[in-house]
Amino acid sequence: MKVLLIRHARAQERTAPGALARRDHVRRLTEAGRKDMRRAAKGLRKIAPDLDILASSPLVRARETAEIVERVFGGPEITELAALAPGAAAEELLNWLRDQRAGTVALVGHEPNLSRMAAYLLTGEARGFLELKKGAACMLEFESAPAAGAGTLSWSLAPGQLRRLAE
Repeated sequence: MKVLLIRHARAQERTAPGALARRDHVRRLTEAGRKDMRRAAKGLRKIAPDLDILASSPLVRARETAEIVERVFGGPEITELAALAPGAAAEELLNWLRDQRAGTVALVGHEPNLSRMAAYLLTGEARGFLELKKGAACMLEFESAPAAGAGTLSWSLAPGQLRRLAE
């Protein structure tokens, strides 16, 4: 199995002009974030051409990022996954992954959760050592079922690198 971790694109600030204490779960992508993510997703498609499962955090900015990925890849349909919400435990997401029977699973979420998940799958400890910028992605691979410490990091690319791949 391959697991593609994608951090959501740039979103509205919590204190954007005209917003009084914008609630975190409803922050949307900025127009620049949408544009950059469309290009980054095109770059992603060049190095990970097929997605069998696409799951997203329930937060708006992650869902909007997943929708861009879905359009660029032509599917699959998005699955909303609470285990990708901020604060969710790495073990919860790992349990969900173990139930999937797919070649490539794309997961759209947030920092620091994605870094902790990557560390957990690579080393068995949920201590982030890999930072994913907004719109960045990394690919983990497993020879058999996903397990803590059993993954291999295939690549990790910043958003600008993904956008350059689209050119």
